[in-house]
Amino acid sequence: MSAVVHARNLSKRYGATVALDQVSFDIEPGRIVGLIGPNGAGKTTALKAILGLTEFDGELSVLGMDPRRERATLMREVCFIADVAVLPRWLRVGEAIEFVAGVHPRFSREKAEALLARTRLKAGQRVRELSKGMIVQLHLALVMAIDARLLVLDEPTLGLDILYRKAFYESLLNDYFDEHRTILVTTHQVEEIEYILTDLMFVRDGRIALAATMDEIGERYAEVLMNPDRAEAARALGPLNERQVFGKSIFLFDGVDRTRLAALGEVHKPSVSDLFVAIMKDTYA
Repeated sequence: MSAVVHARNLSKRYGATVALDQVSFDIEPGRIVGLIGPNGAGKTTALKAILGLTEFDGELSVLGMDPRRERATLMREVCFIADVAVLPRWLRVGEAIEFVAGVHPRFSREKAEALLARTRLKAGQRVRELSKGMIVQLHLALVMAIDARLLVLDEPTLGLDILYRKAFYESLLNDYFDEHRTILVTTHQVEEIEYILTDLMFVRDGRIALAATMDEIGERYAEVLMNPDRAEAARALGPLNERQVFGKSIFLFDGVDRTRLAALGEVHKPSVSDLFVAIMKDTYA
C-alpha cells in the first residue's frame, strides 16, 4: 500500500532561516506518528507543507496528491486540529454542525451529534460561552464525524487540564482511529501520547534526528539503573546520556547488547521524554 505521506529532500527557507533541510520520510497507512521537536525545529513548517499551506522545495506527496496543486481535493481526505480555536465566538454549537454538514461531503451529522451527546455541550450554546476544553470537545466531535484518511493534530491539547487531555486521546483511539486512518500529531507533552504512538520522529534544526517504529525503539534503546560504583564501566560503553536520581546512576544506551547492560544494573525501556532529552540535549546547551 502506498505511503500516506511521501517526502524526499523537503526543504523550506524563511529568508536566511532554514526551517526544513533536505528532509526525507514516509508515513504509512494506519499509523499514529508523533512528530516531536524543540520550538523552531521545523515541525509546524512540515505540517503546513503537508496541508498545502506553504510553498516548499523538494518532493512531497500526500495521499497520492501534490498539496500545492491539489489542495482542494486533498482536504476532502484530511482533517486538521490546531492549538488555537478558530471557531467564531458568536457561533452556536448547533450552527457549527450545520456549517460543516453544508461544506464537507464526508461529514456525518449523526456521528457528530452522538459524540456531542457524551459531553455537556448543548446545541444552543455559543462558542464564547464554552471553556477551552469544551471548544476542543466540539472540534474533536466535528473532526471525528468526517470520514477522513489523515488527521493532523498540532498541539491539540495545549492549555487543557489533565482530565481533558486524557479524555481527548482516549476518544481519538476509541472513536476515530482504525487501520484505514492515519494520525500525525505534534506535542510537547510527549509522556501523554507515548502509549498511543506506533511511530516516532524527532526533528532537530530542520532535520530528522530519529525516525523509527515504537517496536524498533524498544529493541534499540535501553536505560540502565545502577549503583554509582558501576558508572565508569557504563561510560566505557558510550552512553547517549547519564543522570542521577536518588543516589542511583541512570545511563541510556543505543544499540548496546542487553547482556552486557544487565551485568551493570537494572535494564529498562526508556520513556519517549527521556529519549528525547538524550538526543536533543545539545540543542538546549
